[in-house]
Amino acid sequence: MKRAERLHALSEMLRRAGSRGCTAERLAAEFSVSVRTVKRDLSALENSGMPIWSRPGPGGGYGLAARASLPPVSLSPAQAVALLAAVSAASDAPYADLACAGVQKVLDVLDPKTRTKAHELASRIWVDTPSPTVRAVRSALEEAMAEQRVVRIRYTSREDSETTRDIEPIMFASTNDRWYLIGWCRLRSDIRWFLVARIEHASVTTIPCSGHSIQEVGTPPATAKSV
Repeated sequence: MKRAERLHALSEMLRRAGSRGCTAERLAAEFSVSVRTVKRDLSALENSGMPIWSRPGPGGGYGLAARASLPPVSLSPAQAVALLAAVSAASDAPYADLACAGVQKVLDVLDPKTRTKAHELASRIWVDTPSPTVRAVRSALEEAMAEQRVVRIRYTSREDSETTRDIEPIMFASTNDRWYLIGWCRLRSDIRWFLVARIEHASVTTIPCSGHSIQEVGTPPATAKSV
């Protein structure tokens, strides 16, 4: 798990722990890192502005101040299940893991009666989706897109030829139930569409993108729209 992902997951674990908080030892065990690393991560979150409290001694630990929690959310059971269904059916979409965490955050603050009804309704909806792309690949592509940095990929074409390319990510696109990374290919000096499922490996570089715009991709089909 990349540090950015761990920091996000760490904040979510503290949020869900509520006023009880969590010990550094428990957090370290959850993320398979040392207590020292957890404390360094907690310090980074606090420096970023997150209201983290700490309580020393037996029964102590770390937690989030009450103002960091979501207020009660008013959703019907059907609305809650609609969110669950949408996220579950798009497990291979960019930032799908963060979407799942966001939906769980919403469910956590529903009133108990609504949450119980939502869980019962959700059990009546099944989703059979293909195996998602390798998590490490998706994480690298998501990070490169968000930070607008060049990503180095190992790509296998439809003809089974393998190339390594440096790509400046411009956008993600979904068509015919397939996700593509669209970007400026430095190998071909042109805009290219890369089927995410064919990207065998991806790593984010420190090189910033040079500023290619969405308009360079072309006019989207009439049926396509931005999320």
